Amino acid sequence: MTAPNTTEPATTEPATILIVDDEIQNRRLLEALLGHEGYVTRTAANGEEALAAIADDPPDLILLDVMMPGLDGRQVARAVKADPATSKIPIIMVTAQTDREARLAALDAGAEDFLSKPVDRAELWLRVRNLVRLKRLSDLLETHQLTLEAEAQARTAELQARTVDLKRFRTAMDATDDSIVLANRTTMRFVAVNAAASRMLGYSREELFELGPMDLLSTSRPRLEALYDAIIGGRARTASMETAHRRDGSAFPVEVHRQAQRVGADWIIVAVMRDITERVEAEGRLQDLTHFDALTGLSNRTLFCETLTKTLASASVAGETVAVLHLDLDFLKNVNDTFDRGIGDELLIQVSDRLIECVWDHDTVGRLGGDEFAVILTMLKDRRDAALVAKKIQTALLKPFRLGDHDVTVTASIGISLHPDDATDTETLLKHADTAMHQAKQSGRDTFQFFTSAMDTEVWRRLELETALRHAAKNGEFVVHYQPKVELKGGQVAGLEALLRWDRPGFGLVPPSEFIYSLEESGLIVDVGRWVIASVCEQIRDWDRRGIDPVQVSVNISERQFARGDLEGDVLLALDTYEVPARMLELELTETLLMTSTDRTITTLQKLKDAGVQISIHDFGTGHSSLAYLRRFPIDKLKIDRSLIRDVTRSSDAATLASSIIRMGHGLNLAVIAQGVEAAAQLSFLRGHQCDQIQGFFFSPPLPVPALELMLFSHSGLTEPDDETVVPDREIATE
Repeated sequence: MTAPNTTEPATTEPATILIVDDEIQNRRLLEALLGHEGYVTRTAANGEEALAAIADDPPDLILLDVMMPGLDGRQVARAVKADPATSKIPIIMVTAQTDREARLAALDAGAEDFLSKPVDRAELWLRVRNLVRLKRLSDLLETHQLTLEAEAQARTAELQARTVDLKRFRTAMDATDDSIVLANRTTMRFVAVNAAASRMLGYSREELFELGPMDLLSTSRPRLEALYDAIIGGRARTASMETAHRRDGSAFPVEVHRQAQRVGADWIIVAVMRDITERVEAEGRLQDLTHFDALTGLSNRTLFCETLTKTLASASVAGETVAVLHLDLDFLKNVNDTFDRGIGDELLIQVSDRLIECVWDHDTVGRLGGDEFAVILTMLKDRRDAALVAKKIQTALLKPFRLGDHDVTVTASIGISLHPDDATDTETLLKHADTAMHQAKQSGRDTFQFFTSAMDTEVWRRLELETALRHAAKNGEFVVHYQPKVELKGGQVAGLEALLRWDRPGFGLVPPSEFIYSLEESGLIVDVGRWVIASVCEQIRDWDRRGIDPVQVSVNISERQFARGDLEGDVLLALDTYEVPARMLELELTETLLMTSTDRTITTLQKLKDAGVQISIHDFGTGHSSLAYLRRFPIDKLKIDRSLIRDVTRSSDAATLASSIIRMGHGLNLAVIAQGVEAAAQLSFLRGHQCDQIQGFFFSPPLPVPALELMLFSHSGLTEPDDETVVPDREIATE
């Protein structure tokens, strides 16, 4: 990531930043980040020490923690703003609090801006730079005012001084890359603009002097006047995102930082503007990629479920029927086995096109994954309308698909569930449609079935499985296998992921794809998850005692463990019982868990992080991938989902999303791990984009402890592969 330009106008002296925080590690981190950019930093460990330091030598800017013992951040801010000698020092509140009331309280205390913990270094640099520039411009204005007052007493000398000061002021404004405009509050006209503003807006300086801010922003004059008055009175936030208009009429997003400066009997509003078009477009592209299937362009599972939830809410109010169709292509594996994977992908694309042609514009088609599709049908009279669409889909699939030089025919098994007859919530409706789809497959495929309460076979099977799982937990039938994670730079094993397996009597080793869902549904995942954490810690201690250099081990954490268990207690107890350093344990969480997190979840993660436990997000890229929540949580690593890694060499969208995630992770100081690496081409892509670690069958499958120890003893590492190297096709167990 390129560091922001921190060159300050009209001075060669570096700005002095006072960092106030009761946590020494936070002070050291901020000192390191700011010192790297040429700022002079001083620190204070509490409010009293901060006020003494400010009184002794006022800084150019204060980074102020909100929550501190003794005088808290708001009390310190009020004291600074109440003193005329220090009232103009800008303050940035650094806080983990995100609620509106906390932010308003900080504004009321006098803070100019906010930074959320954990601090994003790029955001830190930008906000510090902008406020320092605003203060120095304000200082220049104040100096200019004093000069004007002196000119009234010394005419010729005063005129010369004014000319010099104006030149200095304009030179300082033109020296910065940001656009700077000064507007008179009374006339609401521009009184000064820099060259960057003229370039950005497409006007000459002379033309801008005939205009005011309301002519360039999508904000009315009364609203701007009210905003300016609030800034003058210290009641409004000085930073905002707005829409500006160029001379040619084109609109574009800008980030605006404003500050009020008194000049005689009037007020001048200093505004620093930055064109953020590229940033907004990049975030928009990333958001789109995470809501749509990279191969077909259809809604992915996340967006499909969100759409279905909204549709059901509207239908409940209107008393309308909604149908969900769950489609599974019959024998698609035969196509993939007969032809290459590219042919199979092309078939999925053509199937999606035909599905879209079978529904109305107000309906929704999504790809749930693999060869599974789903459809939301609205505005139905009764179940017969859903049956007609199912038949239409069957007819559409009858026409052979032209795939390269081959004609391929495919059919689909379709399950249908109805709202409100079968269920009124998204999860249950999808589950019933899935049950009906499996019944259609059992009925001979290429058919459709409506869900009925008589479909008890699946229910009984699940009950039987749940009973067996309870016996497994009681009788110690679960085992842990470990899959290595390899550092790409050195090629050595850098960590392990603990993966649950079920050694079921009479069945052999059962992969988690066949029982994890039942563990979740039954709530057994809480007890089994606790056992996995303890088992991993015991294994780490065993390796340490036997002289095997232990490596960090990650454990997958389910949503149920947060909702129903005591994750913090389980982890800390296991670490203490087996005397394992907290840094040796890593917890892997899903995007969904973070997106639906509660304050309790955030608090638990922060406490575990403070204890030294590492936190990572796995399957990243399948959900929202939001920058906002990445900054909210104490995260150390991102694991890119295997579905993206599988497609990086054959889908430009997948490659774009994967490379964006790597850059975003590194920009936030997070390690990035690619899971599901199976081919040399994938490895080459990841090396080229500076991914940190890989995990997958290309290096090693999940291993039982004896086989893993042989690998660790032999110090096996990742070698440079031939570009044609590919792991033979195999069914990979769900982790």
